[in-house]
Amino acid sequence: MQYQVFGKTGISIPPIIFGTSCLGNLFTPLPHDVKLKIIKEMFAHSHGIVVMDSAGKYGAGLALEVIGKGLKKLGIHPENVIISNKLGWLRIPLKSSEPTFEPGVWMGLEHDAIQKISYEGILECWEQGCELLGEDYHAQLLSVHDPDEYLDNAGNERERADRFKQITGAYQALIELKKSNKIQAVGVGAKDWKVIREIIQKIDLDWVMIANSFTIYHHPSELMDFIDELHRNHVGIINSAVFHAGFLAGGKYFDYRVLNPANETDKSIYKWRDSFFTLCDKFNVLPATACVQFALSHPGVQSVALNTSKPDRIKENVAMATAEIPDAFWRKLKNEGLISQDYTWIDKMWNDT
Repeated sequence: MQYQVFGKTGISIPPIIFGTSCLGNLFTPLPHDVKLKIIKEMFAHSHGIVVMDSAGKYGAGLALEVIGKGLKKLGIHPENVIISNKLGWLRIPLKSSEPTFEPGVWMGLEHDAIQKISYEGILECWEQGCELLGEDYHAQLLSVHDPDEYLDNAGNERERADRFKQITGAYQALIELKKSNKIQAVGVGAKDWKVIREIIQKIDLDWVMIANSFTIYHHPSELMDFIDELHRNHVGIINSAVFHAGFLAGGKYFDYRVLNPANETDKSIYKWRDSFFTLCDKFNVLPATACVQFALSHPGVQSVALNTSKPDRIKENVAMATAEIPDAFWRKLKNEGLISQDYTWIDKMWNDT
């Protein structure tokens, strides 16, 4: 895998980085030995520094705890791992039968979590993240977790404005941590890319993580113009959720909901996938591989974040970035309208080969 300098961070990262929500018991409580094997496989199949993306929200800090203990048990030198920690959720004691912060999502937890997005709150989250990772490891990349959802939960425009001020306060704290050399870079991650654009107009960010936005199925020209702008300004970009919650790879969820075949909009999504799968079969291309390579096709995108709860899948995930796909496959996708005619970077991919 070819490493690239990640925007203005000065850090070199590989084309595939590893999400860690599964280590926080997302939907199912994985046994500890499976979690340790997942971490071990990350290092076994990476030819350089491993990048792990985590968050205090993942299992109310459980993922960070598992990462710190797992790295130490495996004897991983701190210089061989880069950790991204998305801040905004603080671990608190569990006082009910299940966590209150996202019921039905995180399983088998011994703690709960509350949201803390403000200058003081984000520092509290950062300090707790350091404690959970342990003294040997620390997060070099910090961001505010899902500020778009935080803004969406505002009851009115005035409350939204207040929440946006809290977000900018949180970033003031992160920028101060960077200036004091306690971290290396400050970024943002969100599903609504327009909120990323809103934040970056106020905050000088080093990197962004765009989720559920730039995919082989969805790549509107307005978004591509924004990605072009980020690239020109040397802002690093990680692309994530490139399967639309697994649907483009054969799953039943699309953007975290089950589609209704009777709904006309949902029916069109099924139709697109059927056509996509037909061409994948014709050219002997794995749908997931096509999704990953398209997600990397814009030169501004340095990495795709992939997450799996199956250790044996790590090797496959890493290989998807470099697997050979014939130019004719991409041409056919575009000719049949499965890729927008306005998206020209895919043309440059085959013209350069």
